[in-house]
Amino acid sequence: MPLFVRFWGVRGSIPTPGRTTQRFGGNTSCIEVRADDTLLILDGGTGMRELGIDLLARGDAPIVAHLLFSHMHWDHIQGFPFFLPAYQPKNRCVIYGAQQDDTRFHHLLSGQMRSAYFPVSFTELRANIISASMEAGEVEIEGVKVRCLEQPHPGVSYAYSLEKDGKKIVYATDSELDMLLPDSAQPDANPNDIRGLPQTFIDFVQDADLLVADGQYTDDEYPRHRGWGHPRATTVVDLAVLAKVKMLAVHHHDPMQTDADVDAKVEACRARAQSFGSDLFVFGAREGIELRI
Repeated sequence: MPLFVRFWGVRGSIPTPGRTTQRFGGNTSCIEVRADDTLLILDGGTGMRELGIDLLARGDAPIVAHLLFSHMHWDHIQGFPFFLPAYQPKNRCVIYGAQQDDTRFHHLLSGQMRSAYFPVSFTELRANIISASMEAGEVEIEGVKVRCLEQPHPGVSYAYSLEKDGKKIVYATDSELDMLLPDSAQPDANPNDIRGLPQTFIDFVQDADLLVADGQYTDDEYPRHRGWGHPRATTVVDLAVLAKVKMLAVHHHDPMQTDADVDAKVEACRARAQSFGSDLFVFGAREGIELRI
């Protein structure tokens, strides 16, 4: 059976509604993955609100949502209190920790709903909200094999690999891959050389049918933002080429980038893939796109 992927939020750092961002969208990170009747939600940025509305409109069956968070920075959790299925007692939300007996994500999600931050408390959520965790970085969710990998980001973030029936999707946002290069100046000194990324990361995304990856900065923007937790979009291309990925969705667009800026960034990524003789398909993650993998 195929995997279905839909993008509900693709922006990084802060929501950016407006005329200059309406084509790619201004909501922050939220991706829906469906495998048969299994629903997995990757991150709970502001796009999660519209996902919840859409889920309720699909029918009256109880909703079971498996929630996988890259990390707990604001732009990845602010949609959760507006996720309407969480307010209905017939539904269930399973919040996964990235390590064994890890309940940090559940704890921090409830923490953002304290009265000092939000008018509705976590106890008002009537759905059955439970914690689960991975063992040795792996868990099987209704036949979907899920693995996680720690990434370089302030406070740490996690990438997720989802596999079922020979199909593989990797979600890897908020990962400053450039910090892992043997020489951080290499892309500037040798811009045409493929970047030597760690084998651990190459193995994790190897042969993915779809890689959804943080590509927040252009080559020109990145030097001004070293250490902020996000890579050059072209560095992500190098990873995808090395790992023989089939499709790359450049994700987590910078809030200062207009639709035209994102177009130019994606074109630079396509040109880089072609320069290596790769047939990698590169596109910009955009709200509303649905893919059948």
